[in-house]
Amino acid sequence: MSQIKRLVLDVLKPHEPTNVEVASAIGDIRDVDGVNLSLYEVDQQTENVKITVEGTDVDYDSVLETIENLGGVVHSVDEIIAGKKIVEEEETLHDRG
Repeated sequence: MSQIKRLVLDVLKPHEPTNVEVASAIGDIRDVDGVNLSLYEVDQQTENVKITVEGTDVDYDSVLETIENLGGVVHSVDEIIAGKKIVEEEETLHDRG
């Protein structure tokens, strides 16, 4: 099976642990080279965040388990890049709409 290079996840999480703690915990996972966590919605009990994880061989199950252990829920997997290198999405005529 091909190695995962990037995951982009839409996550619902409680206010605690902090976003710094969540990003740090994911960053500690083996073969994760970097994590970007962006806050995009807050309510009284929860926060919606986008988490981008990059690495040489990202273990999706380990990322999911870490998020769940911290009280988060993955709403959707918005992007996956796998293979020998990262291939960026290219805009097409269809995207310009």
